[in-house]
Amino acid sequence: MLKVSDLRVSYGMSEVIHGINLEVGENETVAIMGRNGMGKTTLFKSLIGMIPCSGGEITFNDRALSKLQSYQRVASGIAYVPQGRMVFPTLTVEENIMAGLEVTGRRKVPDDIYELFPVLLEMRHRKAGNLSGGQQQQLAIGRALAANPKVLLLDEPTEGIQPSIIKQLATTLNEIKQLRKISIVVSEQVLSFALNVADRMLVIDKGKIVHEAVGEQIDKAHISKYLSV
Repeated sequence: MLKVSDLRVSYGMSEVIHGINLEVGENETVAIMGRNGMGKTTLFKSLIGMIPCSGGEITFNDRALSKLQSYQRVASGIAYVPQGRMVFPTLTVEENIMAGLEVTGRRKVPDDIYELFPVLLEMRHRKAGNLSGGQQQQLAIGRALAANPKVLLLDEPTEGIQPSIIKQLATTLNEIKQLRKISIVVSEQVLSFALNVADRMLVIDKGKIVHEAVGEQIDKAHISKYLSV
């Protein structure tokens, strides 16, 4: 569904993504592992169009995305949950989710979002800025799902969330993939979380993909070496 070919991204004269190749299949969860500063967030921002790529190609269902604006990529079927969640703090939970509906033309929050995240239904009239970190992460994912994506990009979803919520989040992401029949690309540093959701794992190091493994081939000890400081 999503294909990245020889992607290069630069900040000024400094190239930080060095010719990445990546493919995401239909109804597949791909985890991109790596330490801070290795290029995960830059890669995700380039996929959604927040940062222009300086070379290479991004295609989605055989449609070239590299020159499209972010809102056009969302309309084509890609949704993004940024690092730090970035909910609208002064809007209510329901208003945040409604913001995700804009691209679809719908005016009602899909029932399955509240079914997947019951806490959002309970707190739908509360200001998003008053939610806990875990609740805000659920809201950010719910807002992204409101756009009815075929591919969901999640950048560091476990950051700042307590362990019990991390486990629950992994279960919910697996439910989302099965219920919505969508693909998920998640960047992570927490290996246990990634193991619970990923069909395939990639490791990014200094702007390059340096390791890839599928299913039973995933070597936790080997991947952990890239995650240690």
